[in-house]
Amino acid sequence: MDEKDWHILTTLHDERNITRTAQRLYISQPALTYRIQQLEKEFCTKIVSRRKKGVEFTVKGEYLVQYANQMIYQLRHTKEHITNMDEAVKGTLRLGVSGLFARFDLPSLLKDFLKEYPQVDVNLKTGWSTEIQQMLQKEEAHLGIVRGDYSWKEHKILLREEKICIASSRNINFKELPSLPRVNYKTDPSLKNTIDNWWQETYTKPPMISMEVDRIDTCKELVLNGLGYAILPEICIQENDLLCVSPIKIDDNRFLTRNTWLFYRDVTLELAKVKAFIHFLNETKQEVVL
Repeated sequence: MDEKDWHILTTLHDERNITRTAQRLYISQPALTYRIQQLEKEFCTKIVSRRKKGVEFTVKGEYLVQYANQMIYQLRHTKEHITNMDEAVKGTLRLGVSGLFARFDLPSLLKDFLKEYPQVDVNLKTGWSTEIQQMLQKEEAHLGIVRGDYSWKEHKILLREEKICIASSRNINFKELPSLPRVNYKTDPSLKNTIDNWWQETYTKPPMISMEVDRIDTCKELVLNGLGYAILPEICIQENDLLCVSPIKIDDNRFLTRNTWLFYRDVTLELAKVKAFIHFLNETKQEVVL
């Protein structure tokens, strides 16, 4: 059993499907099936059982998957430690980033960071903030950038605080909102709860949602074309957007806001590339404030 086998087991465990696993690993289905059969011979036990809807792991198969995950982690940790021993800022930096931050802020940040540290390679995965937090807990990422106030027991840095706004193609009065068509978009539970709680505290009627879309970009285009208003975080509103934007006030002194955080663990601070990225983000944040 070697590194390729570890990845076969863990990927098959994620997918529960021979075809999709073979596609992800860029190998043929017969080759994948043959390797599973060889592992079963090596350990003298059944690892998986085929079902109509995919494969199921046996108890012993589940144990081997746990072993494979541990070995992948140990090998990755060993490689990173050896690379880090000369204290050069190089190697692979694994980032888990909220999709919205990755869409609007991350590209320019990564461009500048890699210009300063050209020997660093970035392995990036994006998703909902809840998924990024899970990636950190599983140690699949060195650093996570999440949006919203999630519980995290280790290190975190506030990267930005932004207002949540009413966006429309014309000026509208907040009192009109319950009677106006609203365009909703798919978002993570944290932002949805923030908006829903504000609405319930402010209005006695539910919103008149006329359209629901899967992407915030689509929502913006519909709003730009006068098909309704939307409630958007500032991060996705650009200077050249022809939108009427009004931040939501909670009271005379406070706005409805959303925070973006950098999460990381103690153990990752041993890596020069992680320390360099944290320092870079802190410097960038200070420049923005100034």
